[in-house]
Amino acid sequence: TRSLRVMFLIYSCSQDVNPVFLQQLRELDIPEEAAKEALQHTRNVSAEEAAMYYFNKLENEEVGDDDIMFKMVFVVNMELAMGVGKVAAQVGHAAVGLYQALQEKNSWREMAWKWDNRGAKKVVVQGTSVAHLLELQALAMSLSLPTYLVQDAGLTQVEAGSRTVLAIMGEEEVVNNVTGSLTLL
Repeated sequence: TRSLRVMFLIYSCSQDVNPVFLQQLRELDIPEEAAKEALQHTRNVSAEEAAMYYFNKLENEEVGDDDIMFKMVFVVNMELAMGVGKVAAQVGHAAVGLYQALQEKNSWREMAWKWDNRGAKKVVVQGTSVAHLLELQALAMSLSLPTYLVQDAGLTQVEAGSRTVLAIMGEEEVVNNVTGSLTLL
């Protein structure tokens, strides 16, 4: 028990994977690098969660999957009079909000992991109005793409509840069906 506490303390002080969980995965004959990847992907929740991720990934791997690119797109509501700093802050809120939403489903966590490991592509484009952002969000959701729409607290440049930025993520080809015709900011 003392050695487990020491290992946990070592883990707590490092940015690496939980060594106790890593050992448990190794005992299941999971290769060390794959075990580390599974633990990192599942945020070191448990060896069981990482093992489920590893074995599900093996079952679901498709040939050519490495060619699929993902991207995160931020659509800024241009009808609002936001300064450059305000836009940057709102895009930041959108990125964090979408990334948190991605943690809610296993398939979305997997997508976030792949996106992050393949360059974490991000693009900022112009939306014309709230109605435009809502239309894009509805289209994205109909394509099963995760989205996050920022509503401002109204403490600085825009009214409370203003919808400032829509974040969308998914396979690049699918996301382009939603935002591909929009102008870069």
